[in-house]
Amino acid sequence: MAAPALSFSRKLRHGAEAAIFFAFMALFRVIGLDAASALGGWIGRHVFSRLPPAKIARDNLAAAFPEKSPAERDAIMTRMWDNLGRVVAEYAHLEKFGVGGPDARIRVADRAGAAAVIARGQGVMFVSGHLANWEMMPITGHALGFDGATVVRPPNNPLVARWLERQRALRGPKDQIGKHNAMRRMFTQLRGGKALYMLVDQKLDEGIAVPFFGRDAMTTHAPAALALKLGAELVFASNRRIGGSHFEVVIHPPLAFQPSGDEPRDIRDLTAAITARMEEIVRDDPGQWLWIHRRWPR
Repeated sequence: MAAPALSFSRKLRHGAEAAIFFAFMALFRVIGLDAASALGGWIGRHVFSRLPPAKIARDNLAAAFPEKSPAERDAIMTRMWDNLGRVVAEYAHLEKFGVGGPDARIRVADRAGAAAVIARGQGVMFVSGHLANWEMMPITGHALGFDGATVVRPPNNPLVARWLERQRALRGPKDQIGKHNAMRRMFTQLRGGKALYMLVDQKLDEGIAVPFFGRDAMTTHAPAALALKLGAELVFASNRRIGGSHFEVVIHPPLAFQPSGDEPRDIRDLTAAITARMEEIVRDDPGQWLWIHRRWPR
């Protein structure tokens, strides 16, 4: 079924948005990766922090960390805005991120664990969240030899979406699966013994409610359902910015889960276990996470 034709006004708006976006990408490209990341951090701290999503972040942090003082929560927000600005700027340079060589931008912890997962020869889901620069997870997995696909949520602007798809493919998997109606393609990847790279920290209205920071949050159950159906491994890959445009990716041991045989219950329990692990990672360094999602119901 063909997508509906865009109206002239919608095309005009997309063109204007894309022109601004690509102008910034050209600037970031010209000044080089390190300078672009630094400039992006400045924009994040001084521009993004003044936009409406700041209230969402402030409310989320207050609910998640009631024991912290306002000053402590503000410090977390400052680091978050700095990181978000850097992520935007770093999209202009994704081909420069790698795990090998003297100028490697990504340090990988527990490569032996990754090698053991590869040796088992079965499908594996690398799951993570919007931590540091979240594009580092598929880049790292692809560099380590995990052939597969990235599950993405493309931006609404098709011009920007196509550019981002090309950028992600420079160092990460070429195959990118849109989150909507993606289950069949995800199933095929895992059944073929390949990898999926998924971010599991955003709200999904069609998901199931499980606890996240003490409140029920609608969460995707696709990883749990696929793992239970296919016996695929669930592996967390946490990502930390360790200075400027350098990162550490930690590949954790596969998530252990013993099914009960009650499929709906097992899906819910495994989704809750995945979400609890995601919370542990965020709590470990909350300034690395993107707090501007409307993750919980109002």
